[in-house]
Parts: sequence; C-alpha cells; structure tokens
Amino acid sequence: MTGDEATRRWKGLLRGAAPWGVGLLLGVLAVGPGLGRGFVLRYDMVFVPDPPLGPVQLGAGEGFPRAVPSDAAAALLAKALPADLVQAGLLLAVFVLSCAGAARLVPGPLVARLAAGVFYAWTPYIAERLLLGQWALLLGYAGLPWVLSAAVRLAAPRDLPRLVTALLPAAVGGFSSAVLSALVAVPAAAARPGPAAARLRSALLAAAAVAAVSLPWLVPALSAAGGGARTDPGAVDLFAARADTPFGAAGSLLLLGGVWNAQAVPDGLGHPFFAACRLALALAALAGWLLLLRRGSLGPAGPGLTAAAIAGTAVALLGTAAPGRDLLRLLIEAWPGFGALRDGQLYTAPLALLQAAGLGGAAAWLVHSAAGAARPDRAGAAAAALLLLAPPVLLPGLAWGAAGRLAPVEYPAEWTRVQRLVDGDPRPGSVLVLPWSAYRGLGVLGPRGAGGADGADGAGGPGGVVLDPAVKLFERPAVWNDDLRVADGGAVRAAEGEDPAARAVAGLAARPGGADAPGAGALGVRYVLVERAAPDAADSGPRHLSENRFLSLVEASETVHEGPSLALYRVPDEHVDAVKEDLSVLEVTGWLVTVGSIVWSLVASSSNLVSMRWPRPEGTEPRKENPS
Repeated sequence: MTGDEATRRWKGLLRGAAPWGVGLLLGVLAVGPGLGRGFVLRYDMVFVPDPPLGPVQLGAGEGFPRAVPSDAAAALLAKALPADLVQAGLLLAVFVLSCAGAARLVPGPLVARLAAGVFYAWTPYIAERLLLGQWALLLGYAGLPWVLSAAVRLAAPRDLPRLVTALLPAAVGGFSSAVLSALVAVPAAAARPGPAAARLRSALLAAAAVAAVSLPWLVPALSAAGGGARTDPGAVDLFAARADTPFGAAGSLLLLGGVWNAQAVPDGLGHPFFAACRLALALAALAGWLLLLRRGSLGPAGPGLTAAAIAGTAVALLGTAAPGRDLLRLLIEAWPGFGALRDGQLYTAPLALLQAAGLGGAAAWLVHSAAGAARPDRAGAAAAALLLLAPPVLLPGLAWGAAGRLAPVEYPAEWTRVQRLVDGDPRPGSVLVLPWSAYRGLGVLGPRGAGGADGADGAGGPGGVVLDPAVKLFERPAVWNDDLRVADGGAVRAAEGEDPAARAVAGLAARPGGADAPGAGALGVRYVLVERAAPDAADSGPRHLSENRFLSLVEASETVHEGPSLALYRVPDEHVDAVKEDLSVLEVTGWLVTVGSIVWSLVASSSNLVSMRWPRPEGTEPRKENPS
C-alpha cells in the first residue's frame, strides 16, 4: 500500500467514524451527571434495581401495554450489566444513533454531514421528550434515519431484512416508536420510482415490517381495547401542542418544541433571542431541504420524507385548533387506539429529520458557495462550521443533564427487600400501590444521604416528579391510580386512566367505608404496598400512610414489612381470588414472530448497520454534480 493509499484509507475511516464520535460526545454532554452510578428518574423514565422479567413485562394484563417491550428489553440487558449502566447506555445510544444516522443521509463534505447529525441529535424535541422521561420513544426517533434509508430500497421481499434491522430501535421502543417509524417508512417506500403497483407493493411491505416488529405490544393492545381498557377523549385539550416560544403553538412546532407539559421545556428555549436564532436556523434548514430536492441529492428519500413531515406536522397541528380537537375526540370515542394522536408534538419527529438533512444541504452549499468553484470556499466552510455549532449553542438548556435536572439517585435497600418478599411468593395476585396517585416526588426514596433524592426538580430541584417506581418493581401486576393530573391555567385537570383494574379499585374505595379486604381480594389484590411519605405530585405536602379510603384494607391485612420508607401488607388468603397472569397463545405467537423476524433479518443482512446509499433509478448513469 502506497502512502497516498494509506492516507486516503485513514481519511475514509475518519469520515465514517466522525459522526459516531460526535454523537457520543453530544450524548455525554447532554446526559452529563446521569452517567454516574445510580438511576435517573424523571416522569415516565423509571428504571429499578434488578428489574423483573416475567409475563407482565412481556404484555400480560388488562391495561394498554405502553411499557412493552421496552421494560422487557431493559430487564434482559440488566441480566448482563447493572441496571443503572443499562439506562446510561440506552440514553447515550439515542444521541449516537441520531447523529450517525442523520449524518449519513446527507451527501457532501464532512462538515455538512456533521451539521445534519448535530442538528438531529440536539433539538428541542429530544430535550422535551427526555425531560418527560420518554427514552423508549427517543430510541425510535434515533432510528428514523436508518428506517428511511432502508425503506427507499424496499423493492421486493428480499429487501425486508434491511428494513427489519433498521426497525430494531423501534422494536425496543414499542408503541410510539413504531408509530413514528411507520409514519416515515410507508411514505418513503411508496415514493420509490416505478409503476404504481410496485410502489403500492413497497408500501405494503414496509407496513408489514413495522407490524412484524410491533406484535409484542400490538397484540395485547388490541386485546385490551376489546377488554375494557379505554382512553379519555376529554384529555385531548391537555395533550395538545402548546407555545413554548414567542411564536405561538404553530411556530413552536416549527422549531421542534411545543410539548404539552411546561415542566419539560428546557431552560432558555423560550428566550426571544434564542428563539429568533432557532427560527432563522429552521428557515435555513428548510431552504437547504428545497435545494436538496431540486438537485435530487436524496433520491426517493426526498419526496418520502417530505410527505412524512407534512403528515406528522398536520397531526401535531390538529390539537391547536378547536375543530381539530373536536375531530380527535370523535375519533377516540369511536376507538380508543386513536388516543395515540392526542400528543400531537410527538409527530414532528419526521420534520426534525427533514430539517436536519436540510441544514446539512445548506452547509454543503456554503462550502461550495463560490459559483463554479472547483475547490471549497473558505468563507463558506467557516459559515458551514457555524451551522454545525449552532444547535447546542442555541439550546444550552439540554446540556449537562438538562441543567442538572437529570441526575442519578439511589434506591434505599428496603426497596430491594420488598421486591424479593413479593416476588418470592408463588401465590398469584396483584400489588396495590398507595398512596392512590400515579406520580411521586423523589422524596419517596428518602433523603439523599440515605441513598435517595433531596426532593429537587428532576433529581434535585423542587417539583421534580416521577412515575411511582413501585409499579415497575414486581413480576406480578401492580394496581395503581393511572389517572393523570395536569396543571392547566392554575387548576388541576384530570385525564381518566386506562386500566380496568385501577378503575375497579377506585370504585371499591369510593364505597361507604372505603376499600376492605374481601372487596380488594375479590379484585385479585394480594399485597398492599404503602410508601410512607410519598409526596403527591399535585399536592403541597405528603399524603398519610393509610388514606381513609384504604384504612380498613390495611388494618385487616397482615404486616409483612415495616420500614422507614415502605410498609408491605398481605391480604388474608381467604379473601384473595386471583389467577396467575400469563401470556395468551396469541401473545406468545406475537413474540415468536417478532424475535424470529429480527434474528432472521440480522442473519440475512449479515450486519446490523444499514447501507445509506440511495439507489439510482434504472437506466441512469452516475454524474458529477455541479456544486453551484
């Protein structure tokens, strides 16, 4: 090998490795203190020590399987690594896959590819969803560039392994991740060049691939929808996109913000200067996208992603106007599955990918901005470098654990003791979790010196809340109040929960005298877990150990554990009428099909990395593109 050949080889390796390295750097910068030992707990992001892996985590039960299969995947990984390291690795994977995937979409110089990758990995979308704790959704977001690339190459069934492999992050992420992947994959496959029948076949193959990796949650979700689980149509207003910048709800969505929860907005996002600069960046990205489309640089991915971004933005805008909200309510009343459309901002993920690729296109144009220049223009290259740096500079609130809101905490030892007591009992029956509310202040884990949090936001600041960790702690079902209360205009509004078991317990507690042991046992409750000083997220102070509605039940039950943070009670055997939760034949079949499809795709493609080169239409010859 000559010296020139060696130099070209090393440059090629650097070009390929740079987006992965930059993605890792962004992940370290964003997660920051969350990479230390301990667990980052924030809203829906709940990891527990020694996470269980049983039928409940695989989809057995009555409610909608929102944590399937993400909880099962995390538990499986925790068999090999400590659970807190698994969490840190999954969070880093979001940034690495996002940056590397978006970078490989864009043709042109390395600075242009990195500009696309940095933009996609550092957006208000990622910041807000991370502050909501939706790590599983973000895995699907990170996989969208790979899904797009594989979908535009889907000409025949022989191409399915490539797409199924690209869908692996969505398969782990579950429901919302799969919906986003379908939103990108189906239009991209349908945009392939060729006759209408061939395009339709490609779109159907893409839909089939998404369905194949979604069966672990799709089968129990359909069963739950027919078995009493429901979605509250009245919650449409609560989850609609809202303004978190000076440009209103629509402008916030254009800037990839607009989340419904004000506590999930990163610091500085709404500052007029940062917002104005981000608006300029978004407009530059859209201009770059139009340039890429005009030149045909993205091949069939261009029209496909354009269609996906338009459709996703339209869904996001539905909840911002009264007619759209009325339509959503009608759809949800007709079928609970349409409840997935309530959280409109979620569907701007394809727009984020479009803007990322467009920014890369704008950076490539700047590098060659001198008309007809055979060599890169230095001033243009400097401007492109500024585009590369702009996303983190204009969104500093995501850095270092979202300004400290994502910091690790530790579980007191008694949580593990209680887990072993409950899971060591072979008799069936659920665990009723009290106080009767879904979210907790992190003070439930005790003072920081005892291995817990200090009541801070996220994991340190005032007002930080998290989905009760107890609902993720046991192999058996946990019954908890899954009503969601949201502060709205100074008042607290509630969205009715989905789980029929929770509604049954709430009805029992509403009777005169409250819940009792015979009534709870008849509903399948065997254990009652009381978190002694668990602050309610919507109240100003802690709730008492035994709320009046459940006092009779606790007094009639046997004390199994009494500790500083937790008290565990067992309902007398003569009252408990319960059967062991297990997967149905259809649910087992769904898992077998999904796992088999993934294994087959990995073997058939011989790699879990998807080629990102766009296919050329038949009969065309490669040509050198005019950089002007």
